[in-house]
Amino acid sequence: MMIHVEEAMGTVFSFHLESGALAPPEAAAALTAACTLLHEVDQTFSTWIADSPINQIRRAELAVGDAPSDVATVLDLCQAAGRLSGGSFDAWGLPGGVDPTGLVKGWAIESAIGLLVDAGFENGMLNGGGDIQVFGTPQRIGIRSPDRADLLACVVDVTDAIATSGVYERGLHIIDPTTGEPAERVLSATVVGPDLWLADALATGLFVEGLPGLQRIAAIDGYSALVIDLEGNLRPSPNFPIIPLEPDQT
Repeated sequence: MMIHVEEAMGTVFSFHLESGALAPPEAAAALTAACTLLHEVDQTFSTWIADSPINQIRRAELAVGDAPSDVATVLDLCQAAGRLSGGSFDAWGLPGGVDPTGLVKGWAIESAIGLLVDAGFENGMLNGGGDIQVFGTPQRIGIRSPDRADLLACVVDVTDAIATSGVYERGLHIIDPTTGEPAERVLSATVVGPDLWLADALATGLFVEGLPGLQRIAAIDGYSALVIDLEGNLRPSPNFPIIPLEPDQT
């Protein structure tokens, strides 16, 4: 098992990888390439880097067509996520101009996993601040309690991707695009599905919309969701792959 921790995009990415028959030099090179990709994505999309292409676009100093090609790709995905979320995820509805933050980390993780799989890794997982992509063997992933970092709210069977948006570490930071104010309808929102870029965006939108968004996500083929409401109750969609906790797991 290869374990690596990389700081990028304002968070921590944890790699847990099984290289199988892949030779150590090739495995190390692929891991380095995956980490490099995460930093490149940060340089392109960070709203905290003054001269990043996304900030230049936000200031109308750069056209999307003149930016790195990844920008158009991500913004196209943002439009798709906006439609599927019923508008609760809206990269164009935030203060300061277009901001794909609610989707781009999931997309970056998927892209990094793609490099690792192409290099020959057979099983693994990449966790970036609660957005997780699994490949190979399915994994059981714990969702922490919004109130305490040392408690699990539940455990979920994950085959592909899981994303959680909440108030765990950064407080009320997710903006409701319809009001311009922080969303406060739930404590956390989790989405499971095939694609992390979409699960990431849908989790952001679900956190904004709250309980009504559960039915919308459950209607998307392959996706399911869980909300922890303001009273701390677990509110899953009918198809959410939740595993009841044993007493010693809480």
